[in-house]
Amino acid sequence: MTTDKMNQIFIDTAYIRMGGSEEELRCAKYLQSKVAELGLEAQIEEFEVDMADMQEAHLFIDGEEVTCKGYLCAGSSEVEAPLYYMPVTDECSLRECKGKIVMIDGYLRYWVYQDMLEHGALGFITYDGNANYVDEDIDQRELRTYVSQGKIIPGVNINAKKAIEIINKEAKVAKISLKQKEYKGTSRNVVLDMPGEIEDYIVFTAHYDSTSLSQGAYDNMSGSVGLLGIAEHFANHPHRYGLKFVWCGSEERGLLGSKAFTAAHEEELKKVALNINLDMIGCIMGKFIACCTSEDKLVHYIQYMSQEEGFGMSVSQGVYSSDSTPFADKGVPAVSFARIAPNNTATIHNSYDTMAVMKMEHMDKDIAFIVKFAERMANAKCCPVGKEIPENMKEELDVYLARKRDKKKA
Repeated sequence: MTTDKMNQIFIDTAYIRMGGSEEELRCAKYLQSKVAELGLEAQIEEFEVDMADMQEAHLFIDGEEVTCKGYLCAGSSEVEAPLYYMPVTDECSLRECKGKIVMIDGYLRYWVYQDMLEHGALGFITYDGNANYVDEDIDQRELRTYVSQGKIIPGVNINAKKAIEIINKEAKVAKISLKQKEYKGTSRNVVLDMPGEIEDYIVFTAHYDSTSLSQGAYDNMSGSVGLLGIAEHFANHPHRYGLKFVWCGSEERGLLGSKAFTAAHEEELKKVALNINLDMIGCIMGKFIACCTSEDKLVHYIQYMSQEEGFGMSVSQGVYSSDSTPFADKGVPAVSFARIAPNNTATIHNSYDTMAVMKMEHMDKDIAFIVKFAERMANAKCCPVGKEIPENMKEELDVYLARKRDKKKA
């Protein structure tokens, strides 16, 4: 794929495309049309997602209204209680949650939410953004179903500058009021099947949705363009293994697209030798990495190959927070490729994730390396990656998917 074509795709998709939205559908159809230009045919596979339309969201701190966005799927209710800032989630701090609205740092993770519920919290406040940025942006967040487990308390998200102000003045009382309509909506995966000489498959994945503030050029139209480039290559070159390309919807909402795909195609996964995932490549700054949720031998294989190709990169064994994870959890060895930019050169999940952080020449180089790796796998007499997920990776998957607590952070 030429750099001009890649550049045009970034231009054409420079809009917010949250999972389950009309914009996500628009992008799915666009990707389908790009596949058609290669002389191939992709299908759109729909799956159900929880949705909500926020009608009203209010936060009052000591009687003064603070600009906020209510958590989608966190119900419709009103609560007023003492405000409690909880930067640490040790047992002593958690005991102070009872009967309070709790402000936390960072994202609302599964165990933090469940611990707050267990200790009697009545509501929650999160914040995002950067105190040193000029904007007052607030991300639209949701209380994910797998986090709430059906137990709902109201929550809001605010800008970091306002959070600092609230704590600095030692605010005492918070009031949250939410009114929203919740319903079942539709998200989509775009799936391209390219049969090979044998029945076994390699599955390529990348998500195409974005968060509420972001055009998602880096995270992750870059990976989606990468899949198009790989598909274009194999459309013109032989491959022993069958190849399946999945542009995943609703990744930003908790890997919902890849979870839906692996659930719907579970029987077919027995014939999948490897998942190759692309999430954030081609940016101007940053190092290229590979994260292998597989036997350690794949780490060494890619390290050797990168040296052979003169392509500097960092390779490790671990669980990558992307669409590779549901595949590995179903027993399919997976590797995620990414170019990780330092935070002060490119950030994600905000309005700064645009084409401005991308470099088409880096996109071209990153895709070329992934194609070379994919060619080795796709044309192997037998894919050299062991099918068994090692025990240390199973343990890490259990922690990532909130089936177990992280003992290191206990």
